[in-house]
Amino acid sequence: MFVQVVHARTDDPGAVSAAVKRWHDAISPGATGWLGSTGGVTDKGDLIVVVRFESAEAAAANSERSEQNEWWESLSAHLSDVEFHDCMEVDTMLAGGSDDAGFVQVMEGSSADPQRLASLGKELESSLREGRPEVIGGIVAWHGDGGFTQAIYFTSEQEARRSEAQEPPAEVAGRLKEMFSLMGEITYYDLTNPTLLSPQ
Repeated sequence: MFVQVVHARTDDPGAVSAAVKRWHDAISPGATGWLGSTGGVTDKGDLIVVVRFESAEAAAANSERSEQNEWWESLSAHLSDVEFHDCMEVDTMLAGGSDDAGFVQVMEGSSADPQRLASLGKELESSLREGRPEVIGGIVAWHGDGGFTQAIYFTSEQEARRSEAQEPPAEVAGRLKEMFSLMGEITYYDLTNPTLLSPQ
């Protein structure tokens, strides 16, 4: 899997939402190799989009389509401070990216030891399956320079907050402590009304 992460600022979430719907209805049918997208605008105006493709080649082919470029130019009029991350390495957990989520939390950060961080994430997967039923799935897209974008898919924000307030088992707490020790500064983006798209 290949993932492209788009991070931008917007002061017109409605226009962005309308543009995304137009893309899904009119342009996505021609996006060969597109697997799905997760996106949304936070309360502070941060737009986060995580787009999944079968391969980097499929993503590049989509970017070269004239209708894709025309659509992006139209959308860009409502964006500022646009950043892209093309992620060749992607880890998934549980169901991966899910269209069933009612709430998605995105984390952006970096690590001096991405391999160990990824390994700890895999070790926690069985614990999440047993102790965190509100977690549907997750994606970690590695930027290639130690940076990463992680999206966790929850059944609802209410269920996510309820579980966050509870103390995890000691074994889980130990792994979580090590994970956070391997990360630099983390920024959280809460997508309370996520747009979850898949091929029609």
